[in-house]
Amino acid sequence: MNRRTFTKHTATGLAIALLPKPLFSMDDKKNYKLGLQAFSIRDALKKDLIGSLKTVKSLGYEDLELYGFDAENTRYYGHEAREFNNLLGDLGLSSSSCHYGFSDYLEASTDDLNKYIDACIKGADTLEHSYITWPWMAPKQRTEKTFKKLPELLNHIGERITKAGLGFAYHNHDFEFATYDGKTGYERIITETDASLVKLQLDLYWAVHSSEKTPQELIAMAPERFVMWHIKDMDKITRDYSELGNGSIDYKQLLPKLDKSALDFYYLEQGGNFAINDMQSITDSAIYFKEKLQRYL
Repeated sequence: MNRRTFTKHTATGLAIALLPKPLFSMDDKKNYKLGLQAFSIRDALKKDLIGSLKTVKSLGYEDLELYGFDAENTRYYGHEAREFNNLLGDLGLSSSSCHYGFSDYLEASTDDLNKYIDACIKGADTLEHSYITWPWMAPKQRTEKTFKKLPELLNHIGERITKAGLGFAYHNHDFEFATYDGKTGYERIITETDASLVKLQLDLYWAVHSSEKTPQELIAMAPERFVMWHIKDMDKITRDYSELGNGSIDYKQLLPKLDKSALDFYYLEQGGNFAINDMQSITDSAIYFKEKLQRYL
């Protein structure tokens, strides 16, 4: 889904969700781009931005989810947004989403928050993103107080972004699956936010790692909202990150069972614990994914 189709996608999402859902079939397959969360290669990008991106392209990745937006200067990786977008285009890459630092504004004034949202919109619009994504919260923010106020804040951010013609999504880690006042943070996000304003980016690793519900059960709570996935594996011993195919998550069994009806983008990711280094890890994961898993998407 691109920006031109987002409004239609949002307006019709609820109506579609109410229709009887057929069993998944090959006829439902979308032409997904092979995505990579750029945080996976943050060290390589710092050393050689263009060279690393060229390698990413050569490995078969087509689409990036970015991180590290400079709101004050509307820059990505030291480049002005339009310049960076041109750089990606020259390399044959696209970017459909970025992780933006909303948690820094959890206690900010409405004016300061709106200023930051508008900066994100400006950057995302220039890079032709489909989604602006909330990615994380600091440990000190992971409290019952936060999760009680979070739905209203997410709705506010989502409304402003949606009016600009873009989508807004929330990305989970493990702490959303902790119980706060008898309800997990994730359940609160799903049940207390507006489905038309706040979409979800499901990190499958963290769902398997920390949720009492399976990824299938989580998606079934609101299948029309899960527009993006992060796909990464779990070390068999330490439960840390691992290259795809080396870990304990059986994606050959998992992926065919997941409701993909709302899925627009997926990104391979490995945040650390590299067997050799970050570039070798994304190489190994790409090879395994294309040989063993891509057929299921």
